[in-house]
Amino acid sequence: MSQFVVSARKYRPTSFKDVISQPHITTTLKNAIASGQLAHAFLFCGPRGVGKTTCARILAKAINCIEVTEAVEPCNQCTNCLSLNSHSAMNVYELDAASNNSVEDIRELVGQVRYAPQMGKYKIYIIDEVHMLSNAAFNAFLKTLEEPPSYAIFILATTERHKVLPTILSRCQIFNFNRIKLEDIVTQLKAIATKEAIAYEESALQLIAQKAEGAMRDALSIFDLITASAGAGGKITYAATRDHLQILDYDYYFKCIDACLRGDIPAVLTLYDAVLRAGFNGHHFVVGLGEYLRNLLVCTDDATLPLLEVTDNMRSRYAEYASRCKMPFLLKALARLNQCDIGYKSSQHQRLHVELALIDLATSHLSTSASTPLPDQSLPKIDPPQAPISTQPKQMDAAAVQSSITPLAKPNPDHLPTTPAPAAQQPTTITIPTLANLKSTLTKKKTNDSDVKKK
Repeated sequence: MSQFVVSARKYRPTSFKDVISQPHITTTLKNAIASGQLAHAFLFCGPRGVGKTTCARILAKAINCIEVTEAVEPCNQCTNCLSLNSHSAMNVYELDAASNNSVEDIRELVGQVRYAPQMGKYKIYIIDEVHMLSNAAFNAFLKTLEEPPSYAIFILATTERHKVLPTILSRCQIFNFNRIKLEDIVTQLKAIATKEAIAYEESALQLIAQKAEGAMRDALSIFDLITASAGAGGKITYAATRDHLQILDYDYYFKCIDACLRGDIPAVLTLYDAVLRAGFNGHHFVVGLGEYLRNLLVCTDDATLPLLEVTDNMRSRYAEYASRCKMPFLLKALARLNQCDIGYKSSQHQRLHVELALIDLATSHLSTSASTPLPDQSLPKIDPPQAPISTQPKQMDAAAVQSSITPLAKPNPDHLPTTPAPAAQQPTTITIPTLANLKSTLTKKKTNDSDVKKK
């Protein structure tokens, strides 16, 4: 029985032309090799599984290749290329900084830099996961990284650039790797399935590419898993891929939104109960429903339609439901699901937490679509007075005052107390003292006090 080699290693790129979705990286490196303007330190940054270590090995191979092709590609036939492909190259050193992150490890590496290469022009040092080095190790590496020998080239790779010291970043040429596009992953999986003579459904490969989230290594690992489950001579189907990846079928989301558009609260709660009985987590359902509503939102405009990353057989169905949903409903539903997602883990009753959010979605569509005007509850208008009211007091005799008083139109109910009318008060006169009056008052007071003392 031959030893099985996973697809991520078996189909690893061996030249720049095999690297997918990174043309800005490969073109720059090839131009630097062709012009002889190679930097002494490179830093490859980007997500996992996008080709950082692979490009570092290809660059190391192309630098020491004896017969570089016209397209500035390693020949993969000379002694240097074959030794690097078999991981026995004398002038290429790979260091895993995750397990060799101490000062002693870096000092040992710096000690090796002093010796010239035995074969080829350059000694290449590939340090993977360089952000795992300790601060002391970074500081011990600074001087060598800034002024290495003419034959030494350092290639650093990391998934977390923000953890690398700024002093290291300033000494390197930085290359930022992108996530691999969905269509490029599908194309690569098709090519591998064809070479391996494996039957497949394109929708299944698209589902694998979506689950990989832009990482080719993850996509190949999932591909090997689904291939093993299909067995010899089997076929990679959409249903088998969905079950193995524990992906909730899109039919649940379509039915949920359909019930919300109808305002059918019992149907929404019953559907969520079926999801839980199928073994799925409530949080997983909330996240999937939010992604589904996001896809509906991008379907409402032709400008955002390229942002829809679903299988080809689902695009028409998404477009149909997007035409039925109004923009206020989609925006409110996305905001409500975002709140549900944030508070799910801290909720003491997680099922009720999700059910309240679903009920809110089912009722929000009715509130946004309702157009019945509210009844007029404004206050009755008061007619303005016919003549302006005078603010000056008016002299009236007692008879006139008595005749001007009219009784109330409505009698006072029996159960309310009768409040007597306030008695008429005489206007009070306020006398403001002058300065002369105050002086005379004080003089009289002093005279009286002196008379009392004499007595």
